[in-house]
Amino acid sequence: MFVIFICALVAMSAAAPDHYGPPPTRFYGISRGASFEFETGNGIKREEQGVPQGPSGAVAMQGGWSFTFPDGSSADVSFVADDAGYRVESDLLPTPHPLPAHAIAQIEKARREDAAAAALSGRYSAPRTSYGYP
Repeated sequence: MFVIFICALVAMSAAAPDHYGPPPTRFYGISRGASFEFETGNGIKREEQGVPQGPSGAVAMQGGWSFTFPDGSSADVSFVADDAGYRVESDLLPTPHPLPAHAIAQIEKARREDAAAAALSGRYSAPRTSYGYP
């Protein structure tokens, strides 16, 4: 029984595919100031460029990455990171459904009510708490 177990273990290890693990990585370029790009052996690509901005020297970055899904379709993502924040663009990102007309009308009504309340807030003072007594 022990011999059969050892033989089965040897057979399983010999039949195991040897493609496990991360793919080999090929670097095509690294660090040119605040920029870099690379590509892995399985087609993943990444690139970034940075430029100092303003008196503080903060770096505004832009770049992106791409890869291929197992079904063969490609994925492309680009980004910008600067004083306006981090913004990503890709066809892969979900987008919200458009608002129905009644929701847009309700939002507009609320905006008008807020504007009217703000216009009136300067005319009235807060209610008195002393009721005429010092």
